[in-house]
Amino acid sequence: MQKYSLIRSIKSYLSASAVFLLACWLMAITHFLNETGQHWSMVLWGCLILLQAVVIYQIAEKEKSIRSFSEQLSVTKERLTNEMKHRLWAEKTVSEGKIKSLYIDENFPVMLAYFNAELRCRYHNRIFRRWFGLRSDQIDGKLLTEFSNEGFFLDIRNCVKEIFTGKTIHYERTLKSTKGFPYIFTEQFVPHLDSKGKVAGFYTIHSPFAQEKSRISLKKGEQATHKAELDSVSQATVKNNTQKKQSPVQSHASDTATTATRIAQAIKEGEFNLSFQDIKSIKANDVLPMHHEILIRMGEEENSLMPPGSFLPFVEQFKLMPQLDRWVVNHIIKWLSNGTAANHVFCLNIAKDTFNDGSFPGFVQIQLQKMNAPASSLCFEIEAMDVQDQKTQVTAFIKKVSEVGCLITLCSFTQDSDLVKLLDHMKVNYIKIDGSLVCNILRDEEDFREVIAINKLAHERGIKTIAELVETDDIVAKLNEIGVDFIQGFGVAKVQPFEELNSL
Repeated sequence: MQKYSLIRSIKSYLSASAVFLLACWLMAITHFLNETGQHWSMVLWGCLILLQAVVIYQIAEKEKSIRSFSEQLSVTKERLTNEMKHRLWAEKTVSEGKIKSLYIDENFPVMLAYFNAELRCRYHNRIFRRWFGLRSDQIDGKLLTEFSNEGFFLDIRNCVKEIFTGKTIHYERTLKSTKGFPYIFTEQFVPHLDSKGKVAGFYTIHSPFAQEKSRISLKKGEQATHKAELDSVSQATVKNNTQKKQSPVQSHASDTATTATRIAQAIKEGEFNLSFQDIKSIKANDVLPMHHEILIRMGEEENSLMPPGSFLPFVEQFKLMPQLDRWVVNHIIKWLSNGTAANHVFCLNIAKDTFNDGSFPGFVQIQLQKMNAPASSLCFEIEAMDVQDQKTQVTAFIKKVSEVGCLITLCSFTQDSDLVKLLDHMKVNYIKIDGSLVCNILRDEEDFREVIAINKLAHERGIKTIAELVETDDIVAKLNEIGVDFIQGFGVAKVQPFEELNSL
């Protein structure tokens, strides 16, 4: 093989060497030989010309080969360049996919997990493992019965046969966290089919009920128990009779009483965390007090153990929202008493049950006087839907807190004729333009015109406007063009812990 390669290497030089030797020979004959040698000279000249033609042909073939190789090299180079671009794009896409996957895993507000046919966990997200208070390695590859409690596993065990027939299961139930707090979930068990159509496993999706707009309804016969519990909830104690066997109705009533008492205890002991989101003037050079919307979460929600807001349906169910609203107001007023109140306006969301609490405005006034805090630093946010549902109560509430000196924001405002008429009968300082309109103003001409109309309507009545759900600079520019006063959203400011206000 090596000998063959050597022959191929010197083959291209043979013709040139022959031409060189013949040229030398002809020179010798011309100078040193007689006329007889001239005949040989003619023969040699012919051979020389023939060999030169061969050399020229070889050179032409070499150039042709070089051009061909050059073209192939150019095509290969272009192909490699494209492949490198595709590879870099693929690596970037994979990297972005990992980041998005990690973001979903860390922040997706549901409990999500996947189990194979043996009921071994093959995937779970952060909220799922934190619900059980376990690490990833304590769940991955483990049987459901090895890390879950009986209450969690019960419904899965009862419907696992239906799941493996390919049926999707959907219903609601209440689960208690490791700290004993109850949460309402909508549960879904979704079968996973392989390429042959066989069920290889299933997904479990537990979504907090608070994410849905439907209200929690109580069964008839339970309402008396709830009312009796709520009348004495601040002094309630849980009596657990372990000697007598209770009926299902008695057991449920006992659980209800325990839950209501636990919620009341959480409010009394302040087991909540406050956050805030800035509401900024659209004109950066305006010298105005800083506006903040106050948000509330349970401690478990703040630590990402549960999705935000998933505890509130129980507070609402047991008619404890007025107590929670009082706790928030008291907390904010205490902060305002530190002397920097004039630079801040806090927007507090008021629950619909609080409008029926006739003593709430008086409570606010007493706390403001006790702490020597300005009433104008409190702004109560009222949902437009609540105004329509409870017009009389809301109108009376607005009148009373306005007399105290507090401000009012009407939220989720649209160009609804009933809402427009209500503005003539109540004193409102701010209108929050519905976010579903704001986020569409760049691509929906009708929503854009409605935002313009609402802004004009408010300004004609001396009311300032706030655009919510502002996500991009383009939307900010368009709202500035319209003349909106304030903007709020993740494109303006992120939610921060309330303690961060001390550094502002």
